[in-house]
Amino acid sequence: MDAFVALGNAYATLPAHLAVAWGTAFFAAIYLLLCGGNWLLTQYLLPALGWGHRIDPRPLRPGQLRREIGWSSVSILVFGIGSVLVWWFLQRGWARLAQDAGPLRIAAEIAVLLVWNDIHFYANHRLLHTRPLRRYHQHHHQSQVTTPFATYSFHPLEAALLGNVILLPMLLHDFSFLALLSLPVASLLLNNLGHGNYDYAPRVGNDHWLAASRRHHLHHACYHGNYGFLFNFMDRWLGTRLPDDAADAQLRAYRRRQGSGAAVR
Repeated sequence: MDAFVALGNAYATLPAHLAVAWGTAFFAAIYLLLCGGNWLLTQYLLPALGWGHRIDPRPLRPGQLRREIGWSSVSILVFGIGSVLVWWFLQRGWARLAQDAGPLRIAAEIAVLLVWNDIHFYANHRLLHTRPLRRYHQHHHQSQVTTPFATYSFHPLEAALLGNVILLPMLLHDFSFLALLSLPVASLLLNNLGHGNYDYAPRVGNDHWLAASRRHHLHHACYHGNYGFLFNFMDRWLGTRLPDDAADAQLRAYRRRQGSGAAVR
């Protein structure tokens, strides 16, 4: 724990340009590690083990991976530049880092931040589906069949909206630096599982948190509904939960076309 306290204190004393460089490198590293790892997991390891299955069988669009990685690179730069606000809050004394947080407090902080992340994501996601902002969110929805690399594939405005999740909590509570670092790591890990187009836990029900990939597949297939992140309590409370069979007609039509094409050949 002391190492993270020292790391946080060192970050708070960096010059602004080094704080931006540190933030950009951090987001780039977790993107490459987690999204690249999930791609290998869902494309090779899990199918080889016979564990789970692909959700949407439709092929990726031409150039989709290149586009997703390109827009994700822009988002990483936005997140890196935005991290200077965290640094600025610490510099101005508007926020402080906890110096003596124990394991239980850190675990509680991470849990609170994850719930807040879900609420923040839902609110901004609904906003991005309104008429004034819909055109900016279209960049993300070009990936109708998702991949882990689509997780950060945003227009810069969307990246800025989603990337400010940590600012309000920092003004309200003195978090440990470990909890603050854990939020983007956990957020990316869980969000890229949601974009993996893979059913990692076929035996759990569709409302289970491990079924987030099924629910988010429906969002990308149908565009409206299932705006939540890891949990689905906001969708259930606000009536935006999609039926579990919402994309079945699309997938049946695709399979019929495939069958017709095979018969012609």
